[in-house]
Amino acid sequence: MSMLGEVLVGLAIAVGLVGIVVQVLPGNALVLGAVLVWAWATGGTAAWVCFAVAALLIVVAEAAQWLLAGRHMRRAEVPWSTLAVGGLAGIVGFFVVPVVGLFLFFTLAVLVMEYLRRRDARAAWRATVAALQATAITIGVQLLGGLLATGVWVVGLVVT
Repeated sequence: MSMLGEVLVGLAIAVGLVGIVVQVLPGNALVLGAVLVWAWATGGTAAWVCFAVAALLIVVAEAAQWLLAGRHMRRAEVPWSTLAVGGLAGIVGFFVVPVVGLFLFFTLAVLVMEYLRRRDARAAWRATVAALQATAITIGVQLLGGLLATGVWVVGLVVT
């Protein structure tokens, strides 16, 4: 692959990593897609082994984020329906109030849903904090998987 191609793949990976943190773009899908394009264009056993390892790391991270965040939410007794409403509100908030709307609307929606469900402001706030912690766990695990896959790609660049 040409140097320009490798730079473009690196930029796509960087956009994917930002997408993980911002939670608007399918971050790890972009990272893995970029590594796939690189492996296909580069060819050879080393490139395909790098892709396979990157894919494995991302699949493990995606599965782990659901398991860890789900366990955290079950401990806090926050139902998935609350998170779904919070997620939808966050999407709306992203467009209503750029940059901070996603976080603000998600937090407020979870707080309102849990207050309506529990009728206790303190319990609703604890559930909201647990939902925010689960979101942080999700982002952290996804980012770890994306960064490890990026590291594998960098090793592949050096090897090939």
